[in-house]
Amino acid sequence: GRGFAFQRKQKVERQYRKLLKKRRQVDSQQDDQFTDSYPEHLKHLYLAEEERLRKRRRTPDDSVSSEKNLNKTADGCCIYGYVCLMVISVSGTCTFSSSSVVTQGKFKNKTSNQKAKEEYEKIKAERARKKEEAEKRKQQREEAQRLYKKKKMEAYKVLSKKTKKGQPNLNLQVEFLLQKIQQNT
Repeated sequence: GRGFAFQRKQKVERQYRKLLKKRRQVDSQQDDQFTDSYPEHLKHLYLAEEERLRKRRRTPDDSVSSEKNLNKTADGCCIYGYVCLMVISVSGTCTFSSSSVVTQGKFKNKTSNQKAKEEYEKIKAERARKKEEAEKRKQQREEAQRLYKKKKMEAYKVLSKKTKKGQPNLNLQVEFLLQKIQQNT
C-alpha cells in the first residue's frame, strides 16, 4: 500500500503539469501571432519556396527593361518579365532581341517530390535485388537439401539390406564404406 496521501500527491502533480502546459500554450500563441509558423514536417518546403520567391523577385530596373522588350520577344514567349514554361520546355532558352535568358539552371534543381520519387525507385530496385538474391539462395539451399536427402536415402537402402535369414548384409556395408573412402581421397 500506497495510501491516500500518495494519491493526493499524484493528483496535485497532474494539476501542476496541466497548468504548466496551458501556460506554455498561451505563451507560444502570443509569440506566434505575428510570425509565420509552418508545420515541422513541411517547414523545409515552405522555406525553400520563400527562398525561391526571394530569388525570383526582380529589381525595378529589370522589370522596366523586360516590359520594353515584351513586344520584341521571339514567338511572344514572355509575359511581363516571366518566361513561359511551354517555350522553355521545348527550346530550353527564351531569346530577347537585346539579351538572352537561359533558364535551364533553374530547372536542374529537383523538387522534393522528384527527389522522393527517385529515392523510392532506388529503394524499390534495392528491395527487388535483395528479393532475387534471397530467392536464389533459397533455391540453392533446397537443391542442396534434395541432393543430401537423395544420398542419404541411397546409403540407407544399401545399409539396411538383409540376407535371406534377416541378418544385415555385411558385404554391401563394407563395399559402401570402401566407395566412401575412395570418394574422399
